Amino acid sequence: MTAFEILIIVLQFVLSLSLLIILHEMGHMIPARIFKMRVEKFFLFFDVKFALLKKKIGETVYGIGWLPLGGYVKISGMIDESMDKEQMAQPPQPWEFRSKPAWQRLIVMLGGVIVNFILAWLIYVGMMYTWGEQILASKDIGKALAVSEFMTEKTGLQTGDEVVSIDGEGFESFNEMAMGLLFAETIKIRRDGQEMDLQVPEDFIGQLVDTNAETRPIGFRGPFLIAEIPDTSANAGKGLQVNDIVLDVDDRGLRYYDEISDYIASKKDTVLQATVLRDGNTFTNPIYTNADGKLAVIVTGAKLEDLGKLGFYNLSVKEYSFAESFGAGSKRFVKTFKDFGKQLKIMVTPSTGAYKGVGSFISIAKIFPTTWDWEIFWKITAFLSIMLGVLNLLPIPALDGGHAMFLIYELVAGRKPGDKFMEYAQVVGFIFLISLFVFAFGNDIYRHFIK
Repeated sequence: MTAFEILIIVLQFVLSLSLLIILHEMGHMIPARIFKMRVEKFFLFFDVKFALLKKKIGETVYGIGWLPLGGYVKISGMIDESMDKEQMAQPPQPWEFRSKPAWQRLIVMLGGVIVNFILAWLIYVGMMYTWGEQILASKDIGKALAVSEFMTEKTGLQTGDEVVSIDGEGFESFNEMAMGLLFAETIKIRRDGQEMDLQVPEDFIGQLVDTNAETRPIGFRGPFLIAEIPDTSANAGKGLQVNDIVLDVDDRGLRYYDEISDYIASKKDTVLQATVLRDGNTFTNPIYTNADGKLAVIVTGAKLEDLGKLGFYNLSVKEYSFAESFGAGSKRFVKTFKDFGKQLKIMVTPSTGAYKGVGSFISIAKIFPTTWDWEIFWKITAFLSIMLGVLNLLPIPALDGGHAMFLIYELVAGRKPGDKFMEYAQVVGFIFLISLFVFAFGNDIYRHFIK
């Protein structure tokens, strides 16, 4: 990976993270202002000891900290990250968080999470309107599935298998199928016309993390796509062109690169008849193999969307009007929300070993591509917004969900927990979160730099 590619990844990561943090904290600040609470600080990143930039506007200090572990809003009279015991020792003031009714404080605490979910939903709506959907529908997948040797060894799933159902449920697209296979318990497949059930080991994710493999466990089978024909090749000037796709050879019923390359390798120093796809049309063209059983051409891979444009895969393309995009975006939001819930459940179940895959900012940054693609950027940002919202809802002191839990107790019981109890709970929550971060960061260091 070049320095420029690393820079592109970092820029995307910082932009996405900053957007999520700022909007999340605004979700706290805006209702606090509406309910006449005093907001003392609004910071992107943490300003431990010092800030990179800060400016006081009205009663609030806005700034950027140097520690990129999140951000915060300091509201007067609230036991939060600041642990401002001196302020809490003073008599409550009308503008303070602690002086307001419990229902107002609950709205303030849940404001950030609500904004995260609204943001993700709006992004999906915008994506549906701007780019629509381009998918390889389940009915068009056929034998397009490609799996790694590890996947085959652990689950029995093989390249070319047709997946019928995952945990007894169907799926709408290849991407949905691929995600489902990673977290499946049982897989029903069709192989050579016979249906069979495969059992996935409970600790499959843990074993997958242990391999630290760069090869994706699940992907789609690519075509024999010609990227270059060197002048020294026996196929130069013989009818083949760049971006041609060899669909079959000698009418053997082949289609994918792995099949075609294996067949060509068995035919050395000979002339074969290839079925070639070019600009949506097919024709027959002779191809010439050398003594090594190769065509002496350079073959390349391509994104699924590009293979759809080349006519190799029949992608379903659906465009949405402005009104239709709200329904389509809502559907995508709900689906992603449910999928993350399933992943989180697996992650916190020790027997699955999935906790080994818990990562810090290093892992999050690595999901961004090395080239700037706005569609991918917004897709990742929407997912991270859902992830941030769900994780903040967990009933852990120091998180929004922890504060909300105590406020709900107050609404039900009619009395609030004592300030000392809240201080101790906040400390326990911080210790837990710091421990979790150290564990995640250690996982990343071991997985990406040591193992």
